[in-house]
Amino acid sequence: MTSQAASTTGPKRRRWLRRLMAAVVVVLLAPAAITLLYRFVPPPITPLMVIRYADGMALEKEWRAMDAIAPDLPRLVIAAEDNLFCHHAGFDEAALAAQIEALRAGQTARGASTITMQLAKNLFLWPERSFLRKGLEAWLTLYLELLLPKQRIMELYLNVVEWGPGLYGAQAASQAHFGVDADALSSEQASQLAAVLPNPLAWNAGQPGNATRQRAALYRERLIQLGAGYLDCLEG
Repeated sequence: MTSQAASTTGPKRRRWLRRLMAAVVVVLLAPAAITLLYRFVPPPITPLMVIRYADGMALEKEWRAMDAIAPDLPRLVIAAEDNLFCHHAGFDEAALAAQIEALRAGQTARGASTITMQLAKNLFLWPERSFLRKGLEAWLTLYLELLLPKQRIMELYLNVVEWGPGLYGAQAASQAHFGVDADALSSEQASQLAAVLPNPLAWNAGQPGNATRQRAALYRERLIQLGAGYLDCLEG
């Protein structure tokens, strides 16, 4: 290599390295900055809301603080979606291990997502399943657990989660399905909302079928069985 070629290659390499380092800094710090912002500020919109709206769905949402949501709703969501929410650091290791074993055995793996993982997807990512999305979801879950208290994670989740076509958050869902504000939900209504979370576009909390009613009843029973120790992170 001539001295002239070497003198040209050197600056190009340094520029490439600077750009790479800048990209790494953005990838590392941008999610942290946004997460810290969401510790104090309601998210204005999420990628899923944009995607659904582009597909022609409505967009109904109204922020409600935790103390303006019926206490049974977050408790029943824990009973339905993530029993260990108050006790894990974002990942249910036993459930993840079971899913890995199912995949190795050639079986269809069922979801092992925690509420924090679902929030990471809802706040930052797209809905389609892929290994890339799951990897990003796991990375963002770490940020949420490190930078937010559990109560705020639940508050964010209850305000951005999809609860029907064009319905996001507890207030919009309560009004649309039951004609009441989120703080006036009965235990039965809250359990029906929890029961449709796995597939809110196909299942209707306000007009539940037999299967949805049975799941809702199961979650009410499970809530009693869990006891206060499994819900203590919602206090304070």
